[in-house]
Amino acid sequence: MDNISVVTTFLGWCTFINLCLYVVSAFMMTLFSTPFKNIHSSITNIHSDTLDVLYFNFLGNYKLAIFITNLVPYIALKVMGY
Repeated sequence: MDNISVVTTFLGWCTFINLCLYVVSAFMMTLFSTPFKNIHSSITNIHSDTLDVLYFNFLGNYKLAIFITNLVPYIALKVMGY
């Protein structure tokens, strides 16, 4: 039973750290979108309008991955009482 509580604690910290990284990423992409677009478009030769879609897609996929791999198992274990 101790192992399950360790896994619950681990998933809680993973969720917290990943959500912090998500918020920082979204904040940075909002505030510094022009320099990021300039750097990424020069490296990859992708137009800056396309990069907006790619950034939005990245943030959406990252948030979905956080929910599926960290938050939902954490909530399930908490509901089970661990």
